[in-house]
This record gives sequence, structure tokens and C-alpha cells, in this order.
Amino acid sequence: MKILMVLTSHDQLGNTGRKTGFWLEELAAPYYAFKDAGAEIVLASPKGGQPPLDPKSNEPDFQTEATRRFEADNAAKSALAATVPLKSVSHDGFDAVFYPGGHGPLWDLAEDRDSVKLIEATLAAGKPVTLVCHAPGVLRHVKTADGKPLVQGKNVTGFTNTEEEAVGLTKVVPFLVEDELKRNGGRFSKAGDWQPYIVGDGLLITGQNPASSAPAAKALLDQLGKSGR
Repeated sequence: MKILMVLTSHDQLGNTGRKTGFWLEELAAPYYAFKDAGAEIVLASPKGGQPPLDPKSNEPDFQTEATRRFEADNAAKSALAATVPLKSVSHDGFDAVFYPGGHGPLWDLAEDRDSVKLIEATLAAGKPVTLVCHAPGVLRHVKTADGKPLVQGKNVTGFTNTEEEAVGLTKVVPFLVEDELKRNGGRFSKAGDWQPYIVGDGLLITGQNPASSAPAAKALLDQLGKSGR
């Protein structure tokens, strides 16, 4: 079993002068869910190399067992420092694709043609794609084979407007994940703010927030188990 994890290369939080990037728990929790299930993991990002970590995600309040394990894992940190450029990978050779969130993906992966093509081709090949927190926003330009928005009529979730409001970034982000999924015809549902919540619709699995990253990884593994991969 081989899983591709796609991370952001974007490190500027709009025009605030603050840094952003990927959210550590949303990489670490799925990374170990996959690793402990015996999967081989490849990390990719638009620019390749070391992707930017959202510094806030490594503050004590947001650390978890998985983030501490990652920070102490030299092999994991080496893999993270050497992500492969996104344009160099395709779905071939992978059984599934997983997108951790953080605010970074809203700026780069959401507009990245290689990312759009990867998601379209992975789903067309009958393989699952899972996106967590802000990463469902990466689906904004993804289309079905007949040219409709991928999320149209699909059950989805992602970082909610009220969660974005709670972190004070509603006016900073290029778009709101909840609004964008609805605009494209997604059937958006959610749990309370910061509660774990995931939605599966066929091969597409989405998670609402950082707390949803481990359950989303488990749902992906269950999906792979059903397909015998």
C-alpha cells in the first residue's frame, strides 16, 4: 500500500506579515495512521523540498501525541525536508492521495494545475482522495469527466465559516472553504466547531478541522481495505 501526501509550499498569511503553511497535526496524525498500517508514504509539494510549517501548529496548545512523535522522528523529518515536486508525481504507483490542511493550500494548491490534474486522475482511476480542514478548498477547480465541478451534488465538509471567524482570518484568506464548496454545488455538512467530523462520498473523503485528521486517515484506510489495495 502506497499513499501520496500533498503539502503546501505557501508560507505567507495573506498581507498580515505572518507566516503560514501546513498544519502539523494534519500531517502527523495521518502519517502515523498510514505508517502503523504498513503503508509506504511519499510526501510531495508544489515546489518540492522543505514545505513551510504553520508555526502556530507547533505551539504547546496544539501539540498532540502524533506531533510530538513526528518531532522526535528523524526519518519522518528527513522525508519532510525532501518532498518531491508535485509536477513529478502522478497517481500511478499510489493507492490513494491525502491532503493535509493549514491555511497555505488556499493560496497555492487551490490554484495549482498539477494538483487539479492529480485529483481528477486519481478519482478517475478509482482511487480515493482525502482532504482535511482547509484542504477541501483545493477542490475548487477540480472537475468531473463531463466538466462539472467535482463537488457538485457530493456530500462534503471542510473548515467552517465559524471556525475561520474564531481564528480571526475571515478577511485574510482568499476564499472561505465552506462558502466555496457550497458555491460549487457541494452538499456541505458540519459538526460543532473543533469537533472531529468526516464525510465520505464514494472515493472522496473530507474532514472538517485538525481534530478530523486521524478519523479521516482511518476512513481512507478502511476504503483501501474494502477495495483490497
